[in-house]
Amino acid sequence: MALAGTLGLAACGQQNAQTAVPEVVTEPTKAEDAGEISNNTAEEEEEMDYAKLFGGLELAKSYKGVQNNNPIIEQHYGADPFAMVYEDTVYFYMTADAYEYNAAKEIKENSYSKIASIYVVSTKDMINFTDHGEIKVAGKDGVATWAKNSWAPAAAWKMIDGKPKFFLYFADNGGGIGVVCADSPVGPFRDELGKGLIRRDMENCGNVEWLFDPAVLVDDDGKAYIYFGGGVPQGKASHPMTGRCAQLGDDMMSLVDVPQVIDAPYLFEDSGIHKYNDTYYYTYCSNFNVDEEGTKEYGFENGEICVMESKNPLGPFTFKERILKNPGYYYQVGGNNHHAIFQFKDQWYITYHTRMLEKAQGILHGYRSTSIEEFTMGEDGTIGDIPMTNDTRKQVGTMDPYQTINAATFAVMGGVDTAPADEVSKECGCGNMLLTAINSGDFVKLQGVDFGSTGAKKVIATVKTNGQEGAIRVSTKAANGDVAGYIPVKAEENETTVIEAELDQSITGLQDVYFTFYGEGYEVVDWRFE
Repeated sequence: MALAGTLGLAACGQQNAQTAVPEVVTEPTKAEDAGEISNNTAEEEEEMDYAKLFGGLELAKSYKGVQNNNPIIEQHYGADPFAMVYEDTVYFYMTADAYEYNAAKEIKENSYSKIASIYVVSTKDMINFTDHGEIKVAGKDGVATWAKNSWAPAAAWKMIDGKPKFFLYFADNGGGIGVVCADSPVGPFRDELGKGLIRRDMENCGNVEWLFDPAVLVDDDGKAYIYFGGGVPQGKASHPMTGRCAQLGDDMMSLVDVPQVIDAPYLFEDSGIHKYNDTYYYTYCSNFNVDEEGTKEYGFENGEICVMESKNPLGPFTFKERILKNPGYYYQVGGNNHHAIFQFKDQWYITYHTRMLEKAQGILHGYRSTSIEEFTMGEDGTIGDIPMTNDTRKQVGTMDPYQTINAATFAVMGGVDTAPADEVSKECGCGNMLLTAINSGDFVKLQGVDFGSTGAKKVIATVKTNGQEGAIRVSTKAANGDVAGYIPVKAEENETTVIEAELDQSITGLQDVYFTFYGEGYEVVDWRFE
């Protein structure tokens, strides 16, 4: 499976493509595909030929399963997720885990030391995700060249001088926190500060073991706050005193005062923050030194997400509850536990990472992927235990097939990859992206597409043929479900072509739509229905 991808609005990023041979499942050959064609018209013969191409086709494997909605993407890893809601869309920013290799070119344990970019995807319905690619943040190719790494991002936006401005906070390994900004949620980002926002030479910061893992809250009055820190000093497992919080300046790139200590019991890392009614909830991951006495007093164990509360955004906070067990409890492969809590369209969510994708791929070297769960905030702010699941999250709204849909927006995929679609994105490494690395049997699934009562009779796709030929099958219910029609791909050297194809069967109502590919070498930019 290819594990890289970028898509969406103009942004700068980095692509780390890795390809593995996908597992396959065989699609049954439909009896009608082998029917007589001698009496058909030339057009009917062409349609029958396309049908035959897909008969018995081996489908690329979806490693999460075509009916599951966790993890949220399969074409790339993404860890330490943070969610930012802007208008009708949620943007997820993630540490861009990417394969590391040993001298024998075998995948080795993820050291995190080479990560210098942030991966970003977005959704309007919590099921179908648009891949916006990797934002180049740190290192010689990043916008913040002074930083070595970019881990565990946080993002926020604020109206400044009458315009929305977007801020991406990141950890430079464990040694400090930086911020870059942009005029859109996906960039291009710029380094206006030119140095770390939070550094070891700042008061009450040099004594923090791990100066990382930021979380940011913009309050109802426009004031913003940042939470960060972690690590366990020797002999201080029960009260590490390494959490910090501070008010951000009006520019979102400065601190109003000296960061304050958060006394979080058995703190490890992973600061989180959200507000419900008039109460502020600080959330974090417990460390891996929780003893029997700690479990008895607080009710949590190693590597679990815990909650503290306060009436003041800067505390003091008091302990409340444990809400999320370690991923190892559910998937038998654990590790650190990193989360963020957010509200979207009146529903509360927690996003977190697991190693379930790499486990399905048979890798198990510490490469993480993002999942999301729904939960309910009780009247008194109690959340309770949130189970990690594969398929319980509900779709919020539907997709409109009559608007242009970027081809790398989907709920499930098998085999495909993404790549820059224009000169700007090629220069940045991300931006406007397309589907690439297409092979016969690859597919994407769009879930909850509302065609209405009149229905669609035509599909229009923008394709870069690159001199190759092939076909794209359009079906509903399953990749080998009810076939609505085919999009023929004709060889046109290095041309971007708009292909209009009449559907054999109109599509009406609410449907899951599958695009299945035959052939290779061509690329798909977008599609829409009429």
